[in-house]
Amino acid sequence: MTLYSRVRPLAFKLPAETAHDLGKRTLRAAQSTRPTRTALAAAYRYEHPALEVDLFDAAFPNPVGVAAGFDKNAEVTRALEALGFGFVEIGTVTPYPQPGNDRPRLFRLREDGAMVNRMGFNGQGMERVKERLERDGAPGVPLGVNVGKMNSSSEAEAIEDYRRVFDRLSPFADYVVVNVSCPNTPEEFDEGSPEHLRTIFETLEAGNDTNVPILVKIGPDSPEESILDLVDIVREFDLDGIVATNTSTSREGLDSPNREEWGGLSGKPLETRSTDVIRTLAEYTDGDLPIIGVGGVDSAESAYEKIRAGASLVQLYTGFVYEGPATAKRINRGLVELLERDGFSSVEDAVGADLD
Repeated sequence: MTLYSRVRPLAFKLPAETAHDLGKRTLRAAQSTRPTRTALAAAYRYEHPALEVDLFDAAFPNPVGVAAGFDKNAEVTRALEALGFGFVEIGTVTPYPQPGNDRPRLFRLREDGAMVNRMGFNGQGMERVKERLERDGAPGVPLGVNVGKMNSSSEAEAIEDYRRVFDRLSPFADYVVVNVSCPNTPEEFDEGSPEHLRTIFETLEAGNDTNVPILVKIGPDSPEESILDLVDIVREFDLDGIVATNTSTSREGLDSPNREEWGGLSGKPLETRSTDVIRTLAEYTDGDLPIIGVGGVDSAESAYEKIRAGASLVQLYTGFVYEGPATAKRINRGLVELLERDGFSSVEDAVGADLD
């Protein structure tokens, strides 16, 4: 029995957001000194040349990253690096601080291996994140920055929101993700409309003097036709990739008492749907558009399935919450075994293998 398996029942007696905040405080303490970071890395990092991925002009030591939402304000990036994750995506970061939705707004669905969140882009704002990255430095693994709008912004103001955050934080980023698919923010206008997306991408590309890779995060609930329309826009602006997928509003087949809570569903119930979206994207683009796969990743097998469907990298959040600090190590070690079993010399060789 691991230490986390003993601690988790106690943590799960706390409200989900309280437990999350406590976990982050623990990680902040653990990353505060070089010796503690070294001790974490010695216990939890797993390195193997087959896991290395070169993407977005960056070297990823392994393909398993932390999804946006876990470390919104870049408070524990170095601890997450020490825990063996190959990259960290912070955010969603907005131009100014905002409280998000009222609590409670994060719920465990233990019977389903899932969570529901309606956080609503709560965060400290871009200036606080910028100050923290300047003071502490970026982690030693690639850093993604997920950018969003203020909840009160109109359609025109939202464009400026994305631009402001991009201008402030792109110098620290190995890639930037435009988040237009979150189901937990006010629906004042259609964030996914082709016209709105074109305006966002035109604005960001015009100010992208350093050619930071730009990706867009899509949701799992759209019909295939809408997903492929978005891919056409991504190609039109020569964007660098897609994150698939965000959380879902579907509650089909769930058993947990909290299934009726409104918000975005994450975790195991999304595994099949997000993998299907990844496969659709990879087939439509002939594997030429990089994909970061997220949704239901909690094991080497679930990560490998997404890689074989066309994802170059994978992310997790809910799986990390349920499985604990050894999650990345366990997944990466298992990935090496799966690659060797199937005769692949690297993760990169396995990307899209099921499309052949």
